[in-house]
Amino acid sequence: MSNFPRISLKPEVTDYLKSVFLNKEVLAAVGHQEADCRFQKLLTCLSHPPSYTCVRASTHLAPLEEIRHKLGEELKKQQMCTSSAEEVSVQILPHPQIPDVLLLPVDGPRPVKQLSSEVVVGAQCGSAVLRGAHVFVPGILASPKYMKVGDVVSVLSDLEGRCTRGATSFQGKKVGIGVRMVEALYQSPSFDGVLPNLAFLQNLPSVVVGHVLGPRPGERILDMCAAPGGKTCHIAALMRDQGEVVALDRIRNKIDRIHQNAQMLHLQSIKVYCFNSTQAVSSDSAQEAEAASDRDPACPVPGASRRSVPTSHCSASYSMLTCTVTLAENEEQVAWALQTFPCLTLQPQEPHIGAEGMLGAGLSPEQLRLLQRFSPELSWDQTGTAAPLPCRADRDTIGFFIAKFLKN
Repeated sequence: MSNFPRISLKPEVTDYLKSVFLNKEVLAAVGHQEADCRFQKLLTCLSHPPSYTCVRASTHLAPLEEIRHKLGEELKKQQMCTSSAEEVSVQILPHPQIPDVLLLPVDGPRPVKQLSSEVVVGAQCGSAVLRGAHVFVPGILASPKYMKVGDVVSVLSDLEGRCTRGATSFQGKKVGIGVRMVEALYQSPSFDGVLPNLAFLQNLPSVVVGHVLGPRPGERILDMCAAPGGKTCHIAALMRDQGEVVALDRIRNKIDRIHQNAQMLHLQSIKVYCFNSTQAVSSDSAQEAEAASDRDPACPVPGASRRSVPTSHCSASYSMLTCTVTLAENEEQVAWALQTFPCLTLQPQEPHIGAEGMLGAGLSPEQLRLLQRFSPELSWDQTGTAAPLPCRADRDTIGFFIAKFLKN
């Protein structure tokens, strides 16, 4: 069985994605063959995790080099406990442009023997396991009937959602991952309990967002869709915990996660509210009345932001980000915002390490250059893992999109 079967999407999803990557503007610019090649590479990218682990260092608590040293020592201790090798080497590299990012190479894909005894997990759990995580009980869908502690098993991910929870066998499409990380398909250090207040696991584009926003000490920032709080905490850290970050999320059970992350990272400037963010900065009195009935009774309505805010609710703020590859949630949102709100203008982004915006939304070349789209399919090449880690880190990422606006 191949470790990487072709990703299985519903036909309507495949057709929609293909129409995005083969839209008229793209075809006119690069031709049908190149556009189709990009689409096929996208499907391949979606079955592979990035070739590195990205760690955001809490530089508001300690210098980067100090955190790098402590992290190396902790990971060496961890590996010495699980490895028979006398000498353990842990490579941790600073990102060449992002001052609070450390990169750790991931070893993979590695040859893994599939065993007859199998545990099946959901696709989301499987994605985490691919990047080095252990399997926790909630992620298990099915296991051998007589499995006991100490058994060696293969972990398989259900790609099509066909496995019935509690099943003892499964015939659908699945992908081999490994066995409790002693034989992982992608070998990466476990960060469970490792420097929890100094080393925060976060995808590289998500870290770039905070630096693009450029918050300064003493400002008041509104994060309109904040859970689980990684970017919220990064903004507060960049402000040196001086000022106020108002974090909103309308799903109540996600609020605790933001609180937990803020406490873990020793950040006091974050104020969290269970609130419908689309109504937070409305000037309409009827919406304000509705918003008042929706908010947590113990929480006052937060004020409007004084700075750009990362959010997907473009109608209520002046900066946005998404983590999809479609035009509808990215460039088309930018085009809509510029047409609907004449007071908005696109701003340059610093750092700008992703690609420019994608053709297809009718934006000008100048506007596309001001956008930042992380498109791993543009440079996808399995031989690219031979390149030095800092060189490929900016290309081998999850799909992501950032736009920065200024209200005039």
